[in-house]
Amino acid sequence: MWAACKRLLWDWRGVWITTPSVAAIVILLRLTGILESLEWSVYDQYMRLRPVEPTDERIAIVGLDEADMKYIGQGYVPDGVYADLLRKLIAMQPRAIGLDIYRDLPYEPGHEELVEIFKSTPNLVGVEKVIGDQLRQRVSPPPQLKAKGQTGANDLILDEDNTIRRALLVQRNQDGQTYYSFPLYLAMLYLQAEGISPQVVEGTDNWWKFGDVLFSRFQTNDGGYVGADAGGYQVFLNYRGPISTFETVPYRDILEGQVPPDWGRDRIILIGSVGESFQDLFVSPYTLLANERIPGVEIHANITSQIISAALDDRPLIKTASELIEWQWILIWSAIGASLTWKLRSARDVKRFLLREVGFFVLATGVLFLTTYLGFLQGWWIPIIPPFLAMSGSAIAITAYVARSAAEIRKTFGRYLSDEIVSTLLESPTGLQLGGERRRITILTSDLRGFTALSERLSPEEVIKVLNFYLSKMADVITQYKGTIDEFMGDGILVLFGAPTPRPDDAKRAIACAVSMQLAMVEVNKQIEAWDLNPLEMGIGINTGEVVVGNLGSEKRSKYGVVGSQVNLTYRIESYTTGGQIIISGTTLKEAGEDLIEIENQKLVQPKGVKRPITIYEVGGIRDQYNLFLHKEEEIFYSLSESILLNYTILEGKHVGENLFPGVILELSNKGALILAEEGSESLPTMLTNIKLNLKSELPEMREDIYAKVSEKPAENEKFYIRFTSKPPAVEAKLDEIYKLCSQ
Repeated sequence: MWAACKRLLWDWRGVWITTPSVAAIVILLRLTGILESLEWSVYDQYMRLRPVEPTDERIAIVGLDEADMKYIGQGYVPDGVYADLLRKLIAMQPRAIGLDIYRDLPYEPGHEELVEIFKSTPNLVGVEKVIGDQLRQRVSPPPQLKAKGQTGANDLILDEDNTIRRALLVQRNQDGQTYYSFPLYLAMLYLQAEGISPQVVEGTDNWWKFGDVLFSRFQTNDGGYVGADAGGYQVFLNYRGPISTFETVPYRDILEGQVPPDWGRDRIILIGSVGESFQDLFVSPYTLLANERIPGVEIHANITSQIISAALDDRPLIKTASELIEWQWILIWSAIGASLTWKLRSARDVKRFLLREVGFFVLATGVLFLTTYLGFLQGWWIPIIPPFLAMSGSAIAITAYVARSAAEIRKTFGRYLSDEIVSTLLESPTGLQLGGERRRITILTSDLRGFTALSERLSPEEVIKVLNFYLSKMADVITQYKGTIDEFMGDGILVLFGAPTPRPDDAKRAIACAVSMQLAMVEVNKQIEAWDLNPLEMGIGINTGEVVVGNLGSEKRSKYGVVGSQVNLTYRIESYTTGGQIIISGTTLKEAGEDLIEIENQKLVQPKGVKRPITIYEVGGIRDQYNLFLHKEEEIFYSLSESILLNYTILEGKHVGENLFPGVILELSNKGALILAEEGSESLPTMLTNIKLNLKSELPEMREDIYAKVSEKPAENEKFYIRFTSKPPAVEAKLDEIYKLCSQ
């Protein structure tokens, strides 16, 4: 069980790390208030997208507009006009009349008549502005209504974007006095007739309840708000709709009796200005254009309707969850984004991964917005922007991780193939398709002399250490000359110049690369000798010809490679080399330019599998911009005072011949020897033949296998020169000792 849990934790490690990390970042980002305006924007959009609600017939507005001012014929509305307007409305027997007009001073004529109406009308409510500076911002109500307690505060709360999204039900001014709001007062008058009065709910922060509906008090971080002023008794304003949602008639229609006598019966009538010139217009969530601003009297109508509709019609109030639940909501969507992307990371190609990720991301985003929108229709303000950012952030984080992993895979892949092959396989539309194409390229192959024999005397760990160091140095040189390492074959390297990307100077770069590789062997051997091992020598063969390059294998396993007789010919050419030599074909010399290549010597050979003899060339260096040349040491042979007896066998490819021939070492150099074949010319090996030698000695370690190649250096009858390719340590030490004695 524990093993399965550990496996699950590891398999989904990206999700476990990303989900809480991104969620925490988004939550912290939200707490800074940066996301506040975005959340308001989505909230407003949801409100605009809601289905149109039916008009609340319990509330009507008598609005003062520019046409009414022309009808009145003055620059202001006299008290007499309001007295006449109120008398006509009172006669219609409304449940409440709200006068959203500041009337603390007399406006003759008709002032006395208006005062009498204020004194005699119990269901008439006036307004006053209670928040702000006493001298500059507060506005007193009509004294007669104030004395009777029939006034309410008409202060509105503007968010930082000047939009009204909250309503004040109860508030206090700077002096600590408590005021009911104007719309609350009107709603209470209406509900009183329905037998409903507000109740303070115990166990809460003096929250009110109308009927069975609790009016939750706004908290500083509710909804999309961060650190908002939650003073007073605030609730979210659940608008019924945009401007002109409520029935609105002009003053003149009431004054002229253009409405039925029972038009206002049992209704709440609000009186206020609605015209543009009165500058009593505000921005609501429905406002997109300047002419869609809503009059202040209509905002009060919305608040009044909200209270009444909640108490009588169960119309939902706008509610929010606790911060802890909202954080969990953000965490869930962070997990969704991380999980979906993590699940898709195993797609076989980048295009499919991105297409699926985009598809699922769009689907998840749709689910998020649909869920929050349906919740909004039920009165819940569920955060939208934070979970969306959490989901997006998690998806981006996982995608970045996948991209980084892909880069690491590409880097790892590049350790086995060249960067160009990796790019071809991963980026080309046909890079992974099986098949190949004919192309003329230059092929370089290298091989260490005597490494097989050396590896037999070392532990596997030591062999790998030596081989990795050597191959690393060679790979750096090959990369420098834009060669494509097609394959490491033990201590051998196959390099392509012209695949997958052909260049006009492929042959020249191949030769320059070969010279640099030989020069780099100096540094390699310094480290080899530091490990107390015998120095290594390398032979390099280069050929240019037409081959087939491409992806070889099956759908389950394939490799980028080359096939063709020219590849085999390159190996044959390399087999003619001794340590430190570079041999190239005539086609390579021609393509590189004979005037640029320094040729040490040439010979006519007939490699196995080739119908006609070919000329091969030993390279000493390359001129032009490369200007690279091999260091040639003079080889001096010394005659031995006492001949060394041995037996030798001719190697046929990788196989040891059956015939054993006796011989004698007559002369010795630091790298080779002159041998006399005791059985005559019939036992003489041909030039460039590989042979195995064993010294005749009583000591077992001196009888170990020695490998060499027959040199093209001319010798007398029944004699031949060899170049050692591999010597056991004991044999090498003894021959070095003999050579030093002879050279003295």
